[in-house]
Amino acid sequence: MHEQRSEKRLSPSSDTEDSGDMSRLLAPRLAYFAGVARTEHVTRAAQEMHVPQSTLSRAMVRLEQDLGIDLFARRGRTVSLTPAGRTFLASVERALAEIERAADEVRADADPATGKVAFGFLHTLGSETVPGLIRAFRADHPRVRFSLVQNYGEAMIERLRSGELDLCLTSPVPDAPDLVARRLDEQKLRLVVPADHRLAGRRRIRLAEAADETFVTLEPGYGLRRITDDLCGRAGFRPRVAFEGEEAETLRGLVAAGLGVALLPPPAVARPGVVELTVTAPRAAREIGVAWLDGHPDTPPVAAFKRFLLSKRGTLLPN
Repeated sequence: MHEQRSEKRLSPSSDTEDSGDMSRLLAPRLAYFAGVARTEHVTRAAQEMHVPQSTLSRAMVRLEQDLGIDLFARRGRTVSLTPAGRTFLASVERALAEIERAADEVRADADPATGKVAFGFLHTLGSETVPGLIRAFRADHPRVRFSLVQNYGEAMIERLRSGELDLCLTSPVPDAPDLVARRLDEQKLRLVVPADHRLAGRRRIRLAEAADETFVTLEPGYGLRRITDDLCGRAGFRPRVAFEGEEAETLRGLVAAGLGVALLPPPAVARPGVVELTVTAPRAAREIGVAWLDGHPDTPPVAAFKRFLLSKRGTLLPN
């Protein structure tokens, strides 16, 4: 019985078998239907929509055939909606209004003067670096809007791939065939110790001297965690991790509380309770780069911001 009912709903010329395909089948005719329903006259609707009357008439016949129900009562070229037609029109008008709203939104996002940039960046760049970048960019593009996302590197790369982000500042600089990445700057890392720590009187340190210390680090999957593990490995030891977190300033708080030491980029504002030591060996630094999806077309505001970021090579980070 279900198969027989489905056959009646579809026109004989349609090879569509699944009722889930009805939206694709009906969509091209919905605007035509709304135009005829509004004017209740095929000729007038054809003139308003700038289509041949014969095209419009055939489209309405096919629409009714595909639905398996009469939408119009016809009197020559004048038509009026049936009860089913009125029910259908209410939903069609909502659908067309939503499509128009979506079209307006994407056009607005691509506008060169007032468009939007979806920009991701590391938490550690959020307090000083990114606000300064956006402020400098908006000096020449004052009405461009930003959708800002703070996250760790791997999560931002996935959001690039899904189309949720246009650009991201991340570390390490990714190397993947579907991405384009450019190194912009380098940020030195310091060994952060509690103010009353045995090493707190030092200014410089070889990382190997902290081999017996307890470390607090970011969680696995974070770029800074991979860099920490790598630097400790190059210094000849595997860090003994007591606490794992998601944000660098939280780790500084744990260090200040005497719960361990950490390798971290410099803070925007000095934090009491800790001392930050320059690491002399191995060379402790991380590269910061910008990445985007290869082959992904840029809107004018995204292209402008990309050019701006690339112009900041070597000067991205504050001294």
